[in-house]
Amino acid sequence: MKGVVVEIRTQISILITLVGLMWGLEILDTFVFNRGLDTLGILPRQSIGLRGILFSPFLHANFAHLIANTVPFIVLGWLIMAQSITNFAIVSVICMVLGGLGTWLFGANGLHIGASGVIFGYLGFLLARYYFDRRLSSGIIALFVGVTYGSVLWGVLPSVPGVSWEGHLFGFLSGVLAARVAPDR
Repeated sequence: MKGVVVEIRTQISILITLVGLMWGLEILDTFVFNRGLDTLGILPRQSIGLRGILFSPFLHANFAHLIANTVPFIVLGWLIMAQSITNFAIVSVICMVLGGLGTWLFGANGLHIGASGVIFGYLGFLLARYYFDRRLSSGIIALFVGVTYGSVLWGVLPSVPGVSWEGHLFGFLSGVLAARVAPDR
């Protein structure tokens, strides 16, 4: 029982740290840097835009954008982390790097920022995981995620001007890939 409590505390600490980093950067960006940090996002096909692969998930256009990403980041991130903290780290890195690289290669001109690419990666991972591991727990999680978040899958198509559907698409695809390569836990 003590091990479970320690595990849950670790999971909470990781999520609070990552979300706190996003919120802290948005506060600094808004009130100190006058939106200047956003320029560290992904700029497709420009060498300087490669840095955005690492920075863009932590940057947001405004507080509404950050609020919209916070809850699904926590819920979907925790569902992965509940299976394995190691898998959470693997999935996060794959979705950040490959999703960001896909956005950099194929994204529309302009700045791409926000955690939604990673969130769509989490969604892809959680939906595809059952296909690869056939565990009942993965199936139940996939069903829950599909019912709860399935409607956002339309976000991988170009529909809303100013929203990086490319980031959503490549994040989702990298999440499916992560479901294939992440170790069974």
